[in-house]
Amino acid sequence: MGAGHGHRLHFHGHSPIHRAPAHLKLLALLGFMLVVVATPGAWWPAFVVEALVLLTVIGVSRVPVTYLAPRMVIELPFAAFALLMPFVAEGPRIEVLGLEVSELGLDAGLTLLAKGSIGVLASLTLAATTEPQDVLRGLDRLGMPDLIVSIMGFMIRYVDVVTGELSRMLVAMRSRGCDPRSPRQWPALARAMGALFIRSYERGERVHLAMLSRGYDGSLPR
Repeated sequence: MGAGHGHRLHFHGHSPIHRAPAHLKLLALLGFMLVVVATPGAWWPAFVVEALVLLTVIGVSRVPVTYLAPRMVIELPFAAFALLMPFVAEGPRIEVLGLEVSELGLDAGLTLLAKGSIGVLASLTLAATTEPQDVLRGLDRLGMPDLIVSIMGFMIRYVDVVTGELSRMLVAMRSRGCDPRSPRQWPALARAMGALFIRSYERGERVHLAMLSRGYDGSLPR
């Protein structure tokens, strides 16, 4: 039931960005994202400036771009949606690379792609330069309710435990000739997911009872 206390997104370092207080980095990320979201779609020079500011922070943090780039795959569904917008949106049509697309859809898609890419990269930079426990302490210092901070802490603590158990279940299925990727094996995969949910729920109950027996009163000790 053990799991590491680090996180796979964190990049160990000793840069000024790494050493900055977590609550200040959270406030900086929030303010930066509000500026990015509020930037009008036609202001492309503003997006360039925001991207340069973010790249400067990444350079100061000394987190390799090659470390962050593969982790931006989380943005692919949003990127796919942004690329589809010029083709499904209505309005005046223009020709781009031999294809007829909506002008309004093209502007909206490019704006969504720019804002999404900057936002994802900024979030990854925070995760790469801040330990999860420091993020929780920063949220607590900023006045986040104790219950939410506790839930997030347990999520960080046990997500590796649950994913590790899922990996072992998939290995056991494959060793018995069951390929979880095959549609014909999806009923077996669904039963495995149900069993994983029940095990996780029971583990949560045991952990909660153990905490109550040790004097848990709704807030974790600081």
